[in-house]
Amino acid sequence: PVSNLVPNTPEFENTPQITPTGFREYDARWLFPTEINLSGIQALGFGLGNVLHELTDNPSLVVGHDYRSYSQSIKLALITGLMTAGAKVHDIGLALSPTAYFAQYELDVPGVAMVTASHNENGWTGIKMGIEKGLTHCKDEMSELKDIVLNKKFTNGSGSIKEIREFNKIYIQELSKNKINKKIKVVAACGNGTAGIFAPDILRQIGCEVIELDCNLDWTFPKYNPNPEDLEMLHEIAKAVKENNADIGFGFDGDGDRVGVIDDEGNEIFSDKIGLLIARNLSNKHNNSKFVVDVKSTGLYSNDKVLIKNKCETIYWKTGHSHIKRKVNNEKALAGFEKSGHFFFNQPLGYGYDDGINSAIQVCHLIDNQDNKLSEIINQLPKTFQSPTMAPFCEDKEKYEVVEDIKKEIEKSKKEKIKIDNQEISEILTVNGIRFSFKDGSWGLIRASSNKPSLVVVTESPTSDERKLKIFYFIDDLLKIKFIFVLLLPLTEAYAEDLILIYVNLLRQNLKKFLK
Repeated sequence: PVSNLVPNTPEFENTPQITPTGFREYDARWLFPTEINLSGIQALGFGLGNVLHELTDNPSLVVGHDYRSYSQSIKLALITGLMTAGAKVHDIGLALSPTAYFAQYELDVPGVAMVTASHNENGWTGIKMGIEKGLTHCKDEMSELKDIVLNKKFTNGSGSIKEIREFNKIYIQELSKNKINKKIKVVAACGNGTAGIFAPDILRQIGCEVIELDCNLDWTFPKYNPNPEDLEMLHEIAKAVKENNADIGFGFDGDGDRVGVIDDEGNEIFSDKIGLLIARNLSNKHNNSKFVVDVKSTGLYSNDKVLIKNKCETIYWKTGHSHIKRKVNNEKALAGFEKSGHFFFNQPLGYGYDDGINSAIQVCHLIDNQDNKLSEIINQLPKTFQSPTMAPFCEDKEKYEVVEDIKKEIEKSKKEKIKIDNQEISEILTVNGIRFSFKDGSWGLIRASSNKPSLVVVTESPTSDERKLKIFYFIDDLLKIKFIFVLLLPLTEAYAEDLILIYVNLLRQNLKKFLK
């Protein structure tokens, strides 16, 4: 495969094109057809089929596709490659990612390859894949697949395909078993994505009154992308909740593995806080349980009085749906929560994979078990002051080095008992970048983004907004020092001096804007 071809040429039709950067830490995504063409997708399937043969005695997998104008074509090209490698394909057709994960268990098939670009804009495509039930590729598996595909380490085989008709009905029937007692009025928003033919039906069958919002399938996404972190989508849900006097609003992403939540007053509830409420609710019936959360999540889990009373343990782990999924599986945790809206429920609530509709059902059960409205339930949690998830630009080739250097500085600060807003760092967690905490529950995080050229910075304090800002300024100062003395000084002395002056002036301008 080559990385760059010109469309509408013989080479484009005959040569696989695959841009290497499409192989990411826990899934694969490309712009189609500028970064990958159909021959490239076929080569990807060839490589995945070879991995299946290498790692399992049953080289079978479930394949499905989301509702985009080109997804079915991409799926068929992928299947051609898989069969060439000798894979046995079980095609479930139009589906959500969690539908494909559920099919692994229902059909007793080890692998999965779901064609989806999730919430990305039109033009994007991708594959969420794995070779174990309920688990998807992480960094090591993606690196191995990338090596096999780009270096053509292929072996031919003789595969097969089996079409599984109307599997969606089995999935809907499974989730619809989780009935509620109260009549909860729900706004279900799907952004014209694939979840539109699943979520409203399932929510009605468990006992909800459903107001549909953009649930008709339309691959042009005429209003906004189906993304529960998109402000435009959240504002539309909030408006519908208030207009219809609804109890709750749910926003589902393009492939149905994430959900966003709006309370009865039209306020967005961050997913880490919803996760804590669900964990509290589950812990009352499941004492001594483990919960896994990603490092961007609120520090309230650590000191939560309900979880402590019910002898539950919280484990902070790497950000990314594949990482949390594996940790939930390895720890035999009851559930896992990622701040982006991926929730994972293990037996008896699920099979450990992320399913946005099952997550919405668990929130409905949370409301069903209490007499209070969701806005009142969320107010039972201690107040915290949390920054948004900030993503300062940093080149892919530099971001991990930058984080390592910052990590050393923070560890040094802890050792030397340097105070930040009159507090010493009491604990450091380095499973994913560095998260440093203080005795009052305040914390800061800096890590490298897994899928784009940027860092990730988050700070939180249960004490005050000022303390949250002081922790941010501490991280910001470390980044400024890194920028000036490590990234600029290797340049020629005169050029570096000019850049430093430019940078300092920019800082002054931004500070003036911030103070205003």
